[in-house]
Amino acid sequence: MLDDLARPGFWQACEQQVDLARELFARLIGADTDQIAILPNASVAAYQAATSRHWRRRREILTTYAEFPGLAHVWMAHQRMRVRWCGSPSAAVSADHYLSQITDRTALVSVPAVTYRDAVRLDVRRVADAAHAAGAAVIVDAYQAAGVMPLDVNAMRCDFLVAGTGKYLLGLPGIAFLYVRQPGAGPAPTLTGWLGRTAPHALRATVLDSPPHARRFETGTPAAAAVYAAVAGLSLVGDLDLRQVRSHTQRLIAVAAHRLTEQGEMVRVASNLDAQGAHLALIEPHAEAMSAWLGHRGIVTAPRHGVLRLAMHAYTTGDDIDAACEAIAEYRHRAGSAR
Repeated sequence: MLDDLARPGFWQACEQQVDLARELFARLIGADTDQIAILPNASVAAYQAATSRHWRRRREILTTYAEFPGLAHVWMAHQRMRVRWCGSPSAAVSADHYLSQITDRTALVSVPAVTYRDAVRLDVRRVADAAHAAGAAVIVDAYQAAGVMPLDVNAMRCDFLVAGTGKYLLGLPGIAFLYVRQPGAGPAPTLTGWLGRTAPHALRATVLDSPPHARRFETGTPAAAAVYAAVAGLSLVGDLDLRQVRSHTQRLIAVAAHRLTEQGEMVRVASNLDAQGAHLALIEPHAEAMSAWLGHRGIVTAPRHGVLRLAMHAYTTGDDIDAACEAIAEYRHRAGSAR
């Protein structure tokens, strides 16, 4: 990026990177490039999806208490819709919770591929089939799944899918992707910008048209550094066999869960690892303090509302698991000694 920035015509080079990021992400999820919009974050992508249809008499969005707030708040703020919550605030969500709540009033079903806090992997296809049978559309939040497991939008049968580059896609915050199965089927977006036009470079201030492909959902100039990083990360992920990555992370999670449990820790892990995402949730009321302590020792974790998340990827090794478990044991020992 810095090399391109030093040359004339930087914007043209950046646009090429935008197109390449779109192509790489489309390939990752089994979509066409015309079905992919590039947006600044998952919340904007969710807004574009929620306002992309004429919902007519349907007025309900079905989601889960395990939804990431960045999407849940978009649903709650939608003026014409009412949010229904499935599952329980204190228990893991399942596909069955969704199936019992889908009705003929449901317009949109929002289902995480993997929940952000506890790493529950949901049966998206099963939910999508039930939603479509009732006449509802389906949006999938794949932020916690893209990059560490195979994703195929045609197999999932979702109408929309959202993912960002700031996690397992190995990029930076500032870029999110929105997949739209039928991008030209609904009304023109009202949240828009110069890149959402049929011919953006015509720069016609008095013309508000929308192309039939997913770029109609795009807004303004993207964050250049995040675009270049997205291409780099997607290129790395695209070279992986994600089935092998999935097996690798499941194996490491089983090892980490067993060892941490033996150390006296409480972890949330699915009894069937096929229903587990690529991170492990360790129960810890003071997760921020533990995360900071581990961070000073070179172990990067993510505290989220009473749990400490330990994420696995293709590059994670058994030695990494050993180091994390040993550091957590030392943290407990020091905390106990301090008392």
